[in-house]
Amino acid sequence: MQNRLEDKIAVVTGASSGIGRSIVEHYVAEGAKVVAFARNQEALDALAAAYPGKVIAVAGDVTQAADLQRLVEETVKAFGGIDILVPNAGIARVVSFAESTAEACHTQFSVNLFGAIETVRLFLPHIRRGGSVQFITTFLTQVGFPGLAIYSASKAALKSFAQTLAAELAPQGIRVNSIAPGPIGTPLWSTVGLPPDVLNVVAQNVSARLMTGAFGQPEDIAETSVFLASNAAKNIYGQEIVVDGGYTIG
Repeated sequence: MQNRLEDKIAVVTGASSGIGRSIVEHYVAEGAKVVAFARNQEALDALAAAYPGKVIAVAGDVTQAADLQRLVEETVKAFGGIDILVPNAGIARVVSFAESTAEACHTQFSVNLFGAIETVRLFLPHIRRGGSVQFITTFLTQVGFPGLAIYSASKAALKSFAQTLAAELAPQGIRVNSIAPGPIGTPLWSTVGLPPDVLNVVAQNVSARLMTGAFGQPEDIAETSVFLASNAAKNIYGQEIVVDGGYTIG
């Protein structure tokens, strides 16, 4: 049986850990070659070393125009064009809106929304017909979660952008969709700004609402991403697939 992504070329940002790294690994397992982009050079080098000839590591920041331009140039130089683009890089900070600042809003929107948009804008001339663009949104656009208003808003904007972009790019044979992860066990949780004891309580409360009673894993999102990138999803345009362990139906 042929691999689902045989001979495809993919670019994944936020690829050094968590969901991004898992997507890279699953793409490689399905026959793709991947350009992995993130800020953590050491983690990227380890990823490339684990998959020689399959993964190219490019270090940089999605909020820096020069870094994104370099990502595009190195990708095009190596492969000419791409078939799959996953602007996965994202950040989350837990802070009540009353205690937030304009800078906090700008920081999260710069990465989660504008970083993703600029990644697609620069790669658009190089996405082949039949290509797949996948945005990573969040289940939190469907439920209220105190302290994550800014994060949720940035992802809600991304979701809306993706739906409209899907209509614009469909005539070019490019499919645009989104994946909305629910609670996933990734390093992102340790960076939201909560003390460990508070974070543990939050995790326990969230887990109690999940159908499985436990957080999902990065591979849950990666498998969904492989499906959306494959020919099996050739008739799916402008959709958001929620992978949240049933949180939003509870």
